[in-house]
Parts: sequence; structure tokens; C-alpha cells
Amino acid sequence: MEINRIYNEDCLITMAKMPDNFIDLTVTSPPYDNLRNYKGYDFQFEEIAKALFRVTKQGGVIVWVVGDATIDGSETGSSFRQALFFKDLGLNLHDTMIYASKKPPLTHNRYEQEFEYMFVFSRGTPNIFIPIKVKTIYAGDNKNFGYGKTYDAKKETGDAMRWRRESRRVGEMKIKGNIWEYATGMMGSTQDEIAFHHPAIFPERLASDHIESWSNEGDLVYDPMGGSGTTIKMAYLLNRNFVMSEISSEYCLIAERRLHDSQRQNRLCFPLAAVSEVL
Repeated sequence: MEINRIYNEDCLITMAKMPDNFIDLTVTSPPYDNLRNYKGYDFQFEEIAKALFRVTKQGGVIVWVVGDATIDGSETGSSFRQALFFKDLGLNLHDTMIYASKKPPLTHNRYEQEFEYMFVFSRGTPNIFIPIKVKTIYAGDNKNFGYGKTYDAKKETGDAMRWRRESRRVGEMKIKGNIWEYATGMMGSTQDEIAFHHPAIFPERLASDHIESWSNEGDLVYDPMGGSGTTIKMAYLLNRNFVMSEISSEYCLIAERRLHDSQRQNRLCFPLAAVSEVL
């Protein structure tokens, strides 16, 4: 099994070449509920999920970005069924995260759909967690002599629960929450114009944030439904190894172009091997 390659084939064929416990991190978004035009190719979810379970290392992570279509006035709920299937295979549902984005308004009788799920599955306890941190709101507040916000706190004393005022030091940074908002569209998802020849790209920052959170440099990142190559582009730029499967030769060529453009723009990355195996 060669790494740092794009495989122009069904991901089940690619994963059949992989040994057990091979992949450190998967970041992918499946073609759910016919919302996306994938040129009529079949999506064999259960078989793909079983194969991903087999090739994921103990302590490895799968990030599954998915949403639901609305059919006859009802959301399909496919995302939840998929999450439960992964759990039934033996994976932990480590976190249910939200990918929030601003989209053009639609005319219908419900609130605008502004998010997708990012299910984070792990095979046992994740080996890696390097949390993204954000500035604390009250960091640097000197009203309380170098401490942060003053607030009411409960303290149990004997048989009584008493209220008292207390100040606690607030650190400069805190771990980011699990709702991640990203700009989308041109100059939002990516500056690569060629990527928009694919109908459903997700933001580069979404991929890079997960790659940095759940893997180390040199780890192996996989995208079984690679589309325009966003996951592997960011894996490459972050000095991870990668494998991508994509059944459409047109999309493989887009991903290959994005990789080679990244290589020209960033000389610090490791050299690309034979990048593609396009049929």
C-alpha cells in the first residue's frame, strides 16, 4: 500500500489494500441523502463504515462530516443512523460537533439550515488531542487585583450550602468549544478556484483544525471520499502523510492540481511522491 497518493477508485478497493490498524486519522464528508451530485456513483455506507473500523488504528479517530436532506417536509435523520451504526461497530462517539456556516437564505416554512454535524469517532481513547485554544473573555481583567471575573459560587459547608463571593484567576486562553463556524464560498472555503468545480467542498480550515487536533506530524491521514482534495491538501501542508480515494477521475485531477500548487507555494513541505494513480 503506497502512501502520499490519490487512488482513482472506490474507497472499498483502496481500503482492501490496507492492513489492519493502518490509519491514524480519517477526515471525510460522505455524499449524503443525494444532496450532492457525485455523477451517479453508489454510496455503500455500511460497507465503508466496516472497512474504516478495520483500518483505523487503536486510538485513531474518524471525523465524519454529514447533514440531512429534507424530503416531503421531514429531515431524513440519516446522520444519526450513521452515527449509531459506527457505535454498533465498536467505535466511541467521542464528540458530536457542529460545523456552522452562513448560507444564502431560502424560502420555506422552517428556520434556515446553518450547520452540519461533525461526528468524531475514536477506536478506544484517542491517542492524540491537541486542542485549539481561544482567548478568554476576561483574560487580563485587573478589577480584582490580578484576578478574573468575580462571580457567585456555591460552597458546601457541613450540612449547609452557602453562597459567597469569590474571585478566581482566569487564564489567558481556554479550549475552544465544539461549535466551529467557518466562512464558505470563494475566499472562504479556499482560494483555489479550481476546487469549486466540485459541488460540495468543505473549508480548508475545517480540515486543518481537525488534523491538528487529532494527529501529529508524520501521521497518516485518509479521506475515503476525497472530492476536490481538501483533506489531503491540508494534511500535506501540515506535514502529515496521506491517502485519498475518489471514484471520479475528474475530481482526482482537481485534487492533484491543488497538491502540486501547494508544493510550489510551500517549499517547506516534504517532497510529494508519485501523487496520483488515475485510471
